[in-house]
Amino acid sequence: MPGDERIFDFSQAPAYLSLEHERLIVKREDEPDIAIPLRDTAAVVLTHPQITCTKAAIAGIMRHGGALIVCDENSQPCGMMLPLVANSEQTKRMIAQVNATQPLRKRLWKQIVIAKILTQASVLELHTGSNAGLPTLAKEVRSGDPGSHEALAAQRYWPLIFKDPMFRRRRAASDQNRMLNYGYAVLRATVGRALCAAGLHPSIGVHHHGRTNPWCLADDLMEPYRPLIDDEVAEITASFGGDVALDGPIKARLAGVMHSRIEHENELRTVSDWIGRSASSMAHVFLGEQDRILFPEGLWR
Repeated sequence: MPGDERIFDFSQAPAYLSLEHERLIVKREDEPDIAIPLRDTAAVVLTHPQITCTKAAIAGIMRHGGALIVCDENSQPCGMMLPLVANSEQTKRMIAQVNATQPLRKRLWKQIVIAKILTQASVLELHTGSNAGLPTLAKEVRSGDPGSHEALAAQRYWPLIFKDPMFRRRRAASDQNRMLNYGYAVLRATVGRALCAAGLHPSIGVHHHGRTNPWCLADDLMEPYRPLIDDEVAEITASFGGDVALDGPIKARLAGVMHSRIEHENELRTVSDWIGRSASSMAHVFLGEQDRILFPEGLWR
């Protein structure tokens, strides 16, 4: 079931990974060793640039059916190793993803758009005291969002969130857009890792598509989580202005959004954890085992 698969993302500090008695042994400087049973491991993600992994550890991960994902200097997955075992869960999930029908893809995009608009409404309520009627707009979204309600919501949302009627989302602008670009890049990398760890192919989206975009599915799944970055940028802008330097402390605040905690059904987890669960639940939807992606209610409540 979604959430039961254990995904280990080594991104915070250097580590040495080895194998002992079918357990992954994690050694870090000045910290006690950690032993992870490989039978419980769905994926191991190597993100930090100073990770050493022995051949025996890699073989052990493969033997127990796990995936090994390697990330580049931008924390984006750049390679994946899958086990050559019968009935590989990753293979089954990718086949189901590729074979997903257009009606299913449209239903998933509807759910994603609704979740995004509701989260935008929650962020607006927090910063302006008004949701600008976005929850009503969310109720009107139909399968595939043929009415472009995502765009309609954005037209209301962007001028209000920064209290600037002239603000527009422009990647090359020298204002708050710089911070949004950075925060979204961190979010995209987090979602991309979660999708790979969940056994899905990040290039095959449900709505986003493009021959030159290897992260179409990540661009889909990250949408409801984007307003969390907007929230932090709005806080920074209110304190320091939109032209504040994008320096180390500001970048740390934006990256820290992934470690903030939100609630769902009385369970408090980090944003990164919930993204992993969203990715896992999406895989189960493709397999026909669920009908909805799990997005935590704490995004909009």
